[in-house]
Order: sequence, then structure tokens, then C-alpha cells
Amino acid sequence: MDFVKPAARHPQAIAVLVRHLGGFGLFLLAIVDSSPIPTFGGLDILTAILAARQREPWYYYAGVATAGSVIGAYLTFRIARKAGLDYLNRKFGQRKVARLLMYFKRWGTGALLVSTVVPFPFPTSAFFAIAGALDYPLRTFIIVVALGRAVRYGAIAAIASHYGRRFIVGLRHPGRHSGLLLAIAAAVVIAMTAAIMLRKRFPSRRHAVKTGAT
Repeated sequence: MDFVKPAARHPQAIAVLVRHLGGFGLFLLAIVDSSPIPTFGGLDILTAILAARQREPWYYYAGVATAGSVIGAYLTFRIARKAGLDYLNRKFGQRKVARLLMYFKRWGTGALLVSTVVPFPFPTSAFFAIAGALDYPLRTFIIVVALGRAVRYGAIAAIASHYGRRFIVGLRHPGRHSGLLLAIAAAVVIAMTAAIMLRKRFPSRRHAVKTGAT
């Protein structure tokens, strides 16, 4: 994709381009952010900027970002499911795919959920694609992505609405703000707890279905 290279050279240009569109621009960027096209944290920053302006309630922007991200994740999931692992190796590189496959096969739902909550530079779209290529259950995939993204963008929008510009600067320079890192760590703990609950719930259902069938 030739149009990916200009975006990669100017990561902030994407957010600047769609900022004046408000919620609609945020929705479009959220779809792109969940695809292999890099936005370099542009969705997090734009969500914070719009929430800090307070033209709409913070949960409006959190909901828009979550909805767009789920749609983008679904599209990536479907494409990878049809294309298979060869597509992933071409798109992300064989070495990276092999490493992510190891994580995904070991942690499953937990790896997927944490990847949706932890801010950049986590390769979230790669996890979406791997889930599709490995034929991960679609219903579970949508639930996990929606839950993780709601936690992530809900936290970003709520904090930005309260702290404003200081939080936006923190997103652009996370190393200077230990409080942000603590918030991320707390989100990861919440995500892992939810992942454990999901792993206990869904396998038990599948086992019950198989037992009933026999």
C-alpha cells in the first residue's frame, strides 16, 4: 500500500486532518487505527483532544472511538481469516508473526484483551489479524475487543476531560508522566482479570455444548 508510507512519515498529520470533523473524524480514524495502517497513537491523542474541548460529553468520544475500533478490528479479522498466515507474514514480517503467534497460542483471550487496552506501541492490529487467521470465535472476538477498547478510550476520554491539556501532553511524552504509566498498569491488571474470567466462561460453554451433543 503506497499510501501508508506518507502516513508513516507524518503520523500527526492524520489527527490534524480529521480533527475538524469532530466525532465523525474520530470514528474514521478509529477504523483505520485497527487496521495494519499505522497511526502512531493518533487515535489516543485525538480522543483526548476532543474530550478535553468538552464540546460533547467525554463518554460520547469514548463510545465513538470504541465503535470505530471494533468495526476496524472486525474488518482486519475477516481479511486475515480469508487470507491466512501467508498474508500475515507479508504484512507484518515472519519473525514478528511467529512471536505473536506464540503469545496468542499461550495466552489466547488474555493476550487479545491486553493488546486492546495497552496504548501504543502494542501491535494490536497484528493480534486482530492473528485471531482471524487462527479461526478464533468471532463472537468472543467482538466481545473482547469491545470490552478492551471501551476501557482504554473511556479512561483516556474521562481523564482528558478532567485534566485537559496536561493529559494530552502526557500522551505525547509518556516518559515524563509517571502517573500515566501507573494508570496504564492499572488498566492492564483490570484487563488480565477480565481475561481470566472470560477464559473460564467461554471454554466451559463449549465443553457443555460438546457434552450435550454426545
